[in-house]
Amino acid sequence: MNKKTSRRNFIKTTATAAIGMPTLIPASALGKNGAVAPSNRIIVGGIGLGPRGRKVLAGFFAHRDCQFVAIADVQKERREIIKRLADREYRNTDCMTYSDMSGVLERDDIDSVIIATGDRWHTTASITAARAGKDIYCEKPCAMNIMECQQLDDTIRKHKRVFQAGTQRRSVPNFKLAVDLARSGKLGQVTSVHAGILELQQYLEPLPAEPEPDPSDVNWDKWLGPSPWMDFNAAYCRGRWRNHAGLYAAWRLPEWGSHTIDVCQWAADADGTTPIEYEPVSDGEIVAKYSNGVKLVMRLSGFEGEGVWQDGLGTCPVRFEGDEGWVEAGDAKAIVTSNPKMLKNKTYDQLNGTDPVMHARNFLDCVKTREDPICNSTAVRYGHMACFAAAISWKLGRKVTFDPKKERFIGDTEANSMRTYKRRKPYTI
Repeated sequence: MNKKTSRRNFIKTTATAAIGMPTLIPASALGKNGAVAPSNRIIVGGIGLGPRGRKVLAGFFAHRDCQFVAIADVQKERREIIKRLADREYRNTDCMTYSDMSGVLERDDIDSVIIATGDRWHTTASITAARAGKDIYCEKPCAMNIMECQQLDDTIRKHKRVFQAGTQRRSVPNFKLAVDLARSGKLGQVTSVHAGILELQQYLEPLPAEPEPDPSDVNWDKWLGPSPWMDFNAAYCRGRWRNHAGLYAAWRLPEWGSHTIDVCQWAADADGTTPIEYEPVSDGEIVAKYSNGVKLVMRLSGFEGEGVWQDGLGTCPVRFEGDEGWVEAGDAKAIVTSNPKMLKNKTYDQLNGTDPVMHARNFLDCVKTREDPICNSTAVRYGHMACFAAAISWKLGRKVTFDPKKERFIGDTEANSMRTYKRRKPYTI
C-alpha cells in the first residue's frame, strides 16, 4: 500500500470498486479553483430531501451537466424515496444512501450538495458542508437567527465555497422584470418596497410524547440536531414541526419573508445592508426604514384573493413604489404596473414562483465559474437579518433600532438577547 494512502482512504477506495460505483470526475479535480470544464458533469449529493427537497431535486434533474449520486437522511423512508427517484432518472441503481450526512460529505467525488432539511438544520449542515469543501444549494430560511446568518456567511467566505439560497424567486422571470423596473429608474425614485408575509404566530405547545422509533428508521436525536430536546411525535417528521419553538424560524415571518423580503432587498439595491428601524404598526404590518429613507413594508398577505394586493398575483407578492409609478409581481407568473406602457416590448418566460429550475441553473453555472450566485451567502446574511429583526420587533411589540454594520440592536439588551439561542450539544458550530 502506498504510504501516502491512509487506511481509511484505502478502505473507501476498495469499497467503492467493490460496489461498482460509476467513474465520476469531481470539479475539484478539474480546472483552476475547482472550475468544471463544460463537458464534465457536476456531481451532487443531497442532505435531508423531503417533499420540498424532491421538487428542488427535480430542478437539478432538468440539467444534464450534473448528476445526483447520493442521499443522506436520518429518516429511512425519505432516503429510500430519493434513491428511487434518482435511480429512475438515470436508469441505474447507483444512488447511494446514508443515515448521516458525513457519508455524503466524506466522498471526494461529490462537488456540491442540496440541503433541504427542516429549518433547524440548515445552518449547521451548510457550515459542515463548506468545511468539507462542498458547494451548497440550501433551502430557505438558511438560518434560525441573526447569529447564524453571520456564521454562515463568514464560513462560506472563509472556505471560498459557492452558496445559493433556495430563494428561487430571484431567478423567476416576472420577479426579475419587476426588480429591473425598480432598479432601472422606470418607477422614478424608489420610495418603498413591500413584501407579502404570512400572519405571525406564537409558538405552539409541544405535541404529546410517543415512543421513539428504532434509530435505523428515524434517528430522533439527529433529527432534532441543534434544537432543544423535545419528546418524539411522528407528526413532527411529517411536517408538523412548523410553529414549534426551536424547530421553526422566527414565528413564521421567514416562511414567506425569506423570499419576499429578499426580493425587496434586491429591488432596493440593499443586498449589503438592512433597514435601521423596525416597528409593528398593526397585527398584519411591520414597517422598516433604510438609512436612505426608503421604507420596507411587510404586509400580511394570505393566499389568492385575500387582500390588499392586485388580483391574480398568487402567493408571495411584492410591490415596489417610486415617485413615478409602481409594479407588483407574485407566484402566479403575473406582473402588474401602474402604467401598462412600462411593459411594452417586455416579454418573459412563464415560470411559477415556486419553480427552482432556473435557480438551480444559476447555481450550477457558478459552480463552474466560481462566481457568486444570484442569492449568495452575503445576500442571505442581510436579507435574513432583516427578517429576524422584523420578527423580534413584532415579538417585543415595539420599535427597535438596528445597526447593520455592527449587526446589533442599538441600546437594546432585550432585543440583542434574541439574536441567537443555545445550541444543543454536540450539534455546535
